[in-house]
Amino acid sequence: DFPWKGEFFCYFPTYHDMTTNQLRGYFTWRTHVRKEKFFPIPTSAAYLYIYELLNGIGTSTPEDGLNKMRAFEAGYLDSGIGDGRMRQNLRRWMMEFAIIHDLPPETAKEYADVELLKKDTSLSVLQNPGVYPDEEVFEALCRFAGKRQVESPVIINEPVRGRHLFSEAWRTAVSAFRQEGKDLFILCFGKRSIRQWYPLSNAVYQRQERQQDRDYLLDDNRIYHCRNGLWQVEAYEKLTFDRERFYGFLHETDLRLRRYLKTGRYLREREEDGWASRYVDLVIEKDRRAAAEAARPKIVIDLSGLDQIREDAMTTQDSLLTEEERSDTEKTTAAPAEESTVTTEELSGLPSSPLHIQLLCALLRDENVADTLKTNHLMPSVVADAINEELFDEFGDSIIVCDDDRLALVEEYREELAYLLEE
Repeated sequence: DFPWKGEFFCYFPTYHDMTTNQLRGYFTWRTHVRKEKFFPIPTSAAYLYIYELLNGIGTSTPEDGLNKMRAFEAGYLDSGIGDGRMRQNLRRWMMEFAIIHDLPPETAKEYADVELLKKDTSLSVLQNPGVYPDEEVFEALCRFAGKRQVESPVIINEPVRGRHLFSEAWRTAVSAFRQEGKDLFILCFGKRSIRQWYPLSNAVYQRQERQQDRDYLLDDNRIYHCRNGLWQVEAYEKLTFDRERFYGFLHETDLRLRRYLKTGRYLREREEDGWASRYVDLVIEKDRRAAAEAARPKIVIDLSGLDQIREDAMTTQDSLLTEEERSDTEKTTAAPAEESTVTTEELSGLPSSPLHIQLLCALLRDENVADTLKTNHLMPSVVADAINEELFDEFGDSIIVCDDDRLALVEEYREELAYLLEE
């Protein structure tokens, strides 16, 4: 019970750096801290307490040590009692402490540098952009490009479309661009490299025993390896980044998108960035087609009313026929057409009327069927509706169109219809 008095300043403090009275004052303060009662003390003395926790002094397990560090951060730093500049060191040590003691990666991530983790995540997104939404791909691009893309008029004028176009350009280039066997991601960011890692190197810390060999995956792009008691970290390093190529791609993309969307504030072309133009142009052409398709009016055909339309048309047709014409029609209907030698009993998916089959065959030969329709007193539009309905289950679409009372086949179904008739 000896309250702390006076000042104490020392880099990497240990017990031996303190006088007897300073030690008595420190241990009195530590007794209160262990009861989660926090009072001011010189920063160097507070660091001594953290060093104790890192070395397992006053803790039963690594988890217990980490919990006591959390309590110290909340009670001493968050309350404003201690020097806030300690927080950066403390959180770094807490992350490294979790790694060397093989605590869950989620625990280590709680104390890792936020920007470090975001950059690792962004690298994962840029490496496989096809599995991430536009928002995440664009955010990852901006992570390494800075504000230049966010401030582009492409994004300011049309945020959603602009992000999509930038993201699509990167996706297209990553999947298609190759140089010396390397894709665009590797050319811009290199591969993961391995370097020595010295955990808790800026703290007073002594390992108690040699650690077992193991691999610790903090995230997809940051792996820690322990071999023969020595640590290494495998990650992407800034030194391997080709920022000029990356910025060049974004510059060319921005340049062409501004012209395409007519945003103004156009950029100057740079010959060295021309390699990226073809991938941006592919995205622009795809977007242009999508815009044209979206602008095209959508026509919905209700097939449920065709029966009634056909019935009404036949009634109208009958009312217009003379007695002589009606007699000729009955004779024609009673006897199969001479030109038709096709029987429909064995056919599947074709119209049941031999006359309809005769018309289809004539249309396949690009013959004019107007005389046949006139002879049989048939209206072209009614015949077209009837044949389309009979073949709808087979083709799922109309195969005959009626334009100015002229029947014609839809070209894309000509080959399939010919094959069906041949069978």
